[in-house]
Amino acid sequence: MKASASDQRSILDIQQFDFQTATLKNKAATLPEHAEISSTTIKHNNVRDLRIAAETELSDVKRELARAEGDVEQIVTRIERDEKRLSSGTGTPKELEQTQHELGTLGARRAELEEVELEIMMRVDGIKERITALSQEEADLTAAINDLNVKKENALASIHTQLEIIAADRGSTAQSVQADFLALYEKIREGNSGTGAAVLAGNQCKGCNLTLNTIELQRISALAEDEVVRCEECRCILVRDR
Repeated sequence: MKASASDQRSILDIQQFDFQTATLKNKAATLPEHAEISSTTIKHNNVRDLRIAAETELSDVKRELARAEGDVEQIVTRIERDEKRLSSGTGTPKELEQTQHELGTLGARRAELEEVELEIMMRVDGIKERITALSQEEADLTAAINDLNVKKENALASIHTQLEIIAADRGSTAQSVQADFLALYEKIREGNSGTGAAVLAGNQCKGCNLTLNTIELQRISALAEDEVVRCEECRCILVRDR
């Protein structure tokens, strides 16, 4: 195949545009914000699950507290009833003595139940404090994720702007290159990890860094300027460095 020296230089420009495009797309796919958002989201979800578990625990302990308060209330009611009975003096001496004894027993039981009630109240306070701390941590992580998303979108917007400029320059350059030569480049690039053309700098192909032997260099040197040369190793278009 033949292609003018101008087209061959243009194909190198197109290759550079394609390299830049690939680099930018890889940059977009590997932005550090992607990994940070992922790890922060995992932390956020873990904290959220801990908060939900703590809220469930609080609900259970509150029911336990309500039962304890009910037990104390029952004892208090019985104590008040017996105290009224003693104050009124109603009943035989034996009955009043039994009531006095029962008051002592009820008082001890009340102290036990109030101690249990206090312990449960302290557990409630501890769980509430834990929920408050977890809620704050969850809110902080949410804010961090939002901030990372903004940074990611800004970075992507900048990359997309650069990609649009490169695409426009590539399109403009490609219009001036003969169609079959451009098609050859595209075919080679597709099957060669993105490299379709490279400079022959001295005796080296800059596509695969292969050093050409003397015989091959002499053969290439004897070819006409518009003759399309291919690298024996990577098969990309070799553009002679003139």
